[in-house]
Amino acid sequence: MPHYLLAIDQGTTNSRAIIFDQLGNPVSQHEMPLTQRFPYNGWVEQSPDEMFNNTVTCCQEALKKISLSAKSIAAVGIANQRETTIIWDRHTGKPIYPAIVWQDRRTSDLCERYASHPVNASLQEKTGLLLDPYFSATKILWLLDNVPYARDRAERGELLFGTVDTFLLWKLTKGKVHATDITNASRTLLFNIRTQQWDDEILRAFTIPSNLLPQVLDNAAHFGNIHSDILGESIPIAGIAGDQQAATIGQACFLPGMVKATYGTGCFMLLNTGSQLIQSKNQLLSTIAYRISNKTAYGLEGSIFSAGVTIKWMRDVLKIISHATETEELAKRITDTGGVYLIPAFTGLGAPYWDPAARGALLGLTRSSGREHIARAALESVGYQTRDLLTAMQNDSGSTLETLRVDGGMAANNWLLQFLSDMLSLEIERPVCVETSALGAAYLAGLQIGLYPSLDEIARLWRSNARYYPQMAELKRETLYQGWQQAAQRVITRAAT
Repeated sequence: MPHYLLAIDQGTTNSRAIIFDQLGNPVSQHEMPLTQRFPYNGWVEQSPDEMFNNTVTCCQEALKKISLSAKSIAAVGIANQRETTIIWDRHTGKPIYPAIVWQDRRTSDLCERYASHPVNASLQEKTGLLLDPYFSATKILWLLDNVPYARDRAERGELLFGTVDTFLLWKLTKGKVHATDITNASRTLLFNIRTQQWDDEILRAFTIPSNLLPQVLDNAAHFGNIHSDILGESIPIAGIAGDQQAATIGQACFLPGMVKATYGTGCFMLLNTGSQLIQSKNQLLSTIAYRISNKTAYGLEGSIFSAGVTIKWMRDVLKIISHATETEELAKRITDTGGVYLIPAFTGLGAPYWDPAARGALLGLTRSSGREHIARAALESVGYQTRDLLTAMQNDSGSTLETLRVDGGMAANNWLLQFLSDMLSLEIERPVCVETSALGAAYLAGLQIGLYPSLDEIARLWRSNARYYPQMAELKRETLYQGWQQAAQRVITRAAT
């Protein structure tokens, strides 16, 4: 039996395929950039077909790089950007409109309208989420009401909805499977995480036909097979999870109280709360961390919209750096930012503010402020926002967290990880493999086919690459953070919840 696992990781800015061996070591990978379009202020769109075509190319190239036949792949796992919304024709597979990305804020007015709707009173209790453009429900409603004939076609059963995993699964199986996993379902604002079913009352309130929706399965399940025409072999798709839950699996955060933070386009911190579903009083989200063999682990999550994208903005728009790695060297050149704070609210502020109308600001500039100060302020903003999340998380859970496992592209920045440790006053652990979303998807697939007997076996494979410990004096830490809080209040609008 072949012991290689293929992970498809369809993120917000890249398509990626990684082949792992049985010990969780990456042996080959290929990635391609994914185009984002911004047709209007606050709108973010992508091409579903580009996602699929990139995915196939990445899988083919990853196999080719190590001269591996598709027969050597035991199973495939999928991790994906969550909440991004796609509706397509069930007969032709053609999307009726570009994918509306999770960052998109076009439905802010819809959310304001629904704030006074009776359904809003039960949304957080049922779904664990807040009424916000971030989630899929109002994106679906916008598509049904704004794309010509979409609502009529949906009611006739001609259309299908899916998050990115569902669309890729449908295409990879050549239209045989319309399904999702429970973690992606839990991010739509339509799924009751208590009953673990699509919620009829919410569907009626948002006027969304239930025949649009996919079947919901465990994270480790048989989701169908990749059609043999695509990679030359029929391969089981045996694991799917939204990228942040997949990273939780990849980081082996299987015990209540374990927490991880992924620093990619945004930053996403997820705390495993075990069998306990904690409803946040601090603007965090209750979510499903994973469900395996019908056993559910819940989580508390905080989402920062802008982390790595802030560095990308400095590179592509401001053009004050040519590569993301430059930020570490720039930050080291100065002892502080000279009072400069960057509030990266490019598409609003996420948890714990939830202010879609907030916009970015660069505060505290003087004649001596240079690109070093802006670069360092950008990195520091990630640390401050993470502390916002951590404080809310500790208040909700009633526990003091001692260790944070980090991953994602920004986790390669040693200066940032030391600043995180200083600002959070706790130990930071970086694993050997920072591509934990892909690794988690691979582990889920391996679990389903019996390659791993249990989660305990996966936990034993986790290895640390580096650890960081607090070095900053408490007075300095608190002074810096107080400055951040004051700066953030400058961009908060009356629309904040």
